[in-house]
Amino acid sequence: MKTASLALILSVSPFLHGPPGPWTGPNHPLDRKYREGETLVYKMTGQNESWHYTIQADGVVRQDPNGDYFEEYLWMNLVSDGQPTALSPGSDAFRQRLSLDPDQNPTPPDLSKADPKLVGPALDFLTFYSDLWLANKTGQLTHAGDHLYVKVGNPSSWANGSQVILGQSSIDFDLTLKSINPSDNTAVLVVRHVPPAKSQVTLPAAWMQTPVADTPNNWVEVDKLPGKYRASVGQETFTVETTISLVDGKILSATMDNPVKTIARTCTDEALTQCDAPQSHEIIRKIQIVLVQ
Repeated sequence: MKTASLALILSVSPFLHGPPGPWTGPNHPLDRKYREGETLVYKMTGQNESWHYTIQADGVVRQDPNGDYFEEYLWMNLVSDGQPTALSPGSDAFRQRLSLDPDQNPTPPDLSKADPKLVGPALDFLTFYSDLWLANKTGQLTHAGDHLYVKVGNPSSWANGSQVILGQSSIDFDLTLKSINPSDNTAVLVVRHVPPAKSQVTLPAAWMQTPVADTPNNWVEVDKLPGKYRASVGQETFTVETTISLVDGKILSATMDNPVKTIARTCTDEALTQCDAPQSHEIIRKIQIVLVQ
């Protein structure tokens, strides 16, 4: 599910239209002004279904040989369901590269050698950065109340071909610069990841066409189990609210609310026509980051 969100972020650029907005200052108000060697420490608090955790991301601003600035993060201090939890060997070598430079596209981290418990936090962290990157990339959100709708819609997949044989999500982006606050030099950006008017996900069975919520179904997953299939379909949305420093464009805090309203059926055939009764389930994910240093 998180991989799909990332893939949609990466597919946005071809869909951006129109000239930059009429900002009259020397820079766009959300511009990130990097300073090599600057350190940043974020605390993330997460609820992913029944899993509750906190974790820390320690970062430093670096400059690559091309002169491009980026932030490099090390993850540490995981507390899982109230218990301090050591990360697996090799995780201390994992570094996550992020940048708010609109000329650098977001890239997925290589999590192959990292603890599996880092997958959710690392990709959620990328979502926070990618949403602000998208606002910077468009250049059209310059005054409080400015709004932009970015149509994407084309589905992205997280299927792995073995256990997950179908996994897709289809979203558009609805961005609003909620406020600019000179009194404390902050701005607030709200980005909603919303179902498009016409979803483009693949729905292999007729029963999947019936909307689970108030929009066309934009999320689907089919898992292969021993002798059967588990099929789920529904509506996925994100609401991400980010507070940004007007001084240097860094993220000061952000929240993510990511519900997925689904129905699921267990089926005995690959065509998903011989299935038991549907079961409703709402996946609840709530994530927060705060800059503590």
